[in-house]
Amino acid sequence: MVGEHVGVVSEGDRVVTHYFEAKEPGYRGWRWAVTVARASRAKNVTLDETVLLPGSDALLAPEWVPWSERLRPGDMGPGDLLPTEAEDLRLEPGWTGEDEPPPNSVVSEELAELVDSEDAELTDRPVAATSRGSIAAVAEELGTRRARVLSRYGLYEAADRWDEAFGPKTPMAQAAPATCVSCAFLIPMAGSLKQAFGVCANEFGPADGHVVSLAYGCGGHSEAAVMPAPPKPAPHAMDTMRVDAYSLRPERGEGSVPVEADGASEDLGHS
Repeated sequence: MVGEHVGVVSEGDRVVTHYFEAKEPGYRGWRWAVTVARASRAKNVTLDETVLLPGSDALLAPEWVPWSERLRPGDMGPGDLLPTEAEDLRLEPGWTGEDEPPPNSVVSEELAELVDSEDAELTDRPVAATSRGSIAAVAEELGTRRARVLSRYGLYEAADRWDEAFGPKTPMAQAAPATCVSCAFLIPMAGSLKQAFGVCANEFGPADGHVVSLAYGCGGHSEAAVMPAPPKPAPHAMDTMRVDAYSLRPERGEGSVPVEADGASEDLGHS
């Protein structure tokens, strides 16, 4: 819907653009721009184009962000696929060929014959179909069967992320009685990261099943979570283990009453 005329702008010789208020729902501050022109020595005006343009106070959609940058941890669900780029900095080839024998080696011809089939075997063939003695079988035995592995950049990126979530600077670690390096619930990791990280196995801890820094800690530390001894009861204020005897009459020579009555009292009939 086109509203009131709100302005006109000269675009050049005999070319002007008229702006009209837009009445479309959801297009607050937008304007219809209608550009008209007149050829030289012509009497008729030609309509060039009509477009809907945002104004200075227009309601605009947020800037578009690629899906790879919008993705956050935990966004993936069952059935979702997350492809990785061929030049992903976090990954590098699992076998680069740097250890390939020299050309004059006795096994170089054999490797040359198998290289094409083995490249496909590393990624396509199932584990059970790998022939004994092949490159894929040796790679599997050495733990390098994966076509790509984490690069040094990928390791550092993961380490920074884990250290931020469960590291020594978190409030939980600051208040912990001890660090995870001395906790029995810590499962060591393999590889280069084992010197700084492990996996928590305390089901009651806040990091159960997560990778934690060895400098992390919580109140569920195996050596700190010891039941305290019950407090000793305070001693009784009154001693009931001893009986004190009290006489109903004061002993002679004690108290404020004299032992023998004086004469005046006898005259008055006091005993």
